[in-house]
Amino acid sequence: MKLNYYLILLFSLVLIDLSTELRILFDHFTFNSLYFAFAKHPLAFYILFSYPYLYKKLNK
Repeated sequence: MKLNYYLILLFSLVLIDLSTELRILFDHFTFNSLYFAFAKHPLAFYILFSYPYLYKKLNK
């Protein structure tokens, strides 16, 4: 298995972008906070959900 720095960088940037939203969700989960997390950061959540596909395609 080779190390792909693009995926590592992408994942770390997504986590940095979502750090405050994730902290709010882990401290006090409500469906309202989940909705606003998705509404404020749609691209970050899309990348998180498509990460397994990207990992599979880039590590062939």
